[in-house]
Amino acid sequence: MTTLTPAAAPIRPAPRTRGIPGGRWTRFVVRRTGRLLVSLWVLVTASFLMIHLVPGDPVRAALGLTAPPDLVAAKRKALGLEDPLLTQYLHYVGHLFRGDLGESIQSQLAVSDTISQRLPATASLALLAFAVAVAVAIPLGVAVAVATRRGRRRRTELTFAGTSVVLGSIPDFLVGVALVAVLAVNLGWFPVAGRSGATSYVLPVIALAIGPAAVLARIVRVEMLSVLDTDYIRTARAKRLPSLRINLRHALPNAVTATLTLGGMLLASMVAGTVLVENVFAWPGLGSTIVQSITTKDYPMVQGTVLVYGVIVLVVNTLVDVALALIDPRSTIGDS
Repeated sequence: MTTLTPAAAPIRPAPRTRGIPGGRWTRFVVRRTGRLLVSLWVLVTASFLMIHLVPGDPVRAALGLTAPPDLVAAKRKALGLEDPLLTQYLHYVGHLFRGDLGESIQSQLAVSDTISQRLPATASLALLAFAVAVAVAIPLGVAVAVATRRGRRRRTELTFAGTSVVLGSIPDFLVGVALVAVLAVNLGWFPVAGRSGATSYVLPVIALAIGPAAVLARIVRVEMLSVLDTDYIRTARAKRLPSLRINLRHALPNAVTATLTLGGMLLASMVAGTVLVENVFAWPGLGSTIVQSITTKDYPMVQGTVLVYGVIVLVVNTLVDVALALIDPRSTIGDS
């Protein structure tokens, strides 16, 4: 029988679990579902208590000191603030199950209607910024990892590290202000504010994507460097396979686990980051809505918007856990 020489041996990456046993997968789903439900309960309870932790009378604060007492009393009764706290909580949870987030004190409109109108603007901004960050970070991180492997091109490594740290540490709203001043006001290339056409997305998307792209590129580089030093990659080089094939087909797929985890966290942070960026660009989304509601002391609107933001973050993190379990079951499911 002929024995394969090392040069003819097939290239195999580090072994991965190809499937998830049914029992372990069931336990994983139950754990993640239970964790999500507990987190949702904590979020709902916190959003309910928000209006009760405000010093003074939130209705009086929202309507103003000159509002007639009978109007204040009627609004408190309409909001159910005269009922016992437990009764209010049960009513609040029951309304949430029906999709009822209450009524705005200022506009007298249903909070759910306002959120449904504003949510698409926020979601499109966050998702587009995330797509841009990933599209920039992965190729950049891979290219720098390949170029600086084994201590080569030290100047490139230092430049990349310094630049990514600086860009990753600048608050996105400051980036937005700078972009408005330079590209919108001075050069007039893009609209200063508002959501009107494709060009209006450019500046807020860049403001949201720059920091996460810098952070993600550093992680991609570190993971790629680790993979490029593994035995199966060295075997691939010994076989004289094309570098592009080695890097993209064999190395990159095994470096995506940590990238996916961090990417999901960055998406959740981008959704939260829209609060400030939307106000810089007068973007008609949930971020500008929540700031306006805080300014006018419209507590039911603040309550509902905060709840929606929290649910989005929790759902995104859960989806990332599930995706990570499907890609690399060992790293997430473990032995339990």
